Amino acid sequence: MYKDVKMPDGMNHEILEHLMNPKNYGKLDETSGVGVALDEKTKEYVIFYTLLDGDVIKNVSFATNGCQDTLVIGSMFTEMIKDNDLDYANGAIQKMHEKLGKMSKQQQACADIVFSSFIASMKNFENLSNGKEEELHILKMKESCEATGMESKGKNNE
Repeated sequence: MYKDVKMPDGMNHEILEHLMNPKNYGKLDETSGVGVALDEKTKEYVIFYTLLDGDVIKNVSFATNGCQDTLVIGSMFTEMIKDNDLDYANGAIQKMHEKLGKMSKQQQACADIVFSSFIASMKNFENLSNGKEEELHILKMKESCEATGMESKGKNNE
């Protein structure tokens, strides 16, 4: 859809497509595991919903209050792992790092919050399978998504 759009340096058509039309965004009603990754400093979070059939991810979705990088990475990652097995999904984290190339420290933190929410959903599934009662599993992020080095020059950052 965006193939004829002239792209700025460092951006490709796939990223634009996921930004404009995020895939697998929103709550999934039927789940095997629900995970949340939380950046306590910025209060950014990603909720990850996973539905398994054996070891195959039959359906997956996510929600976030995060930035556009988090939205794009969540959309790309869920598309990558949907209808694949858990071994593939775990390896997909490394593949996403490679696909995204050189990211800033902030973008890396945005990617990590998405991947951590997936890991939290798998921990929730494991806990539920072992008889533990929990609605969802929360992982707190060590690295913040907060942009650093940006000085405010005035009320409107002028």
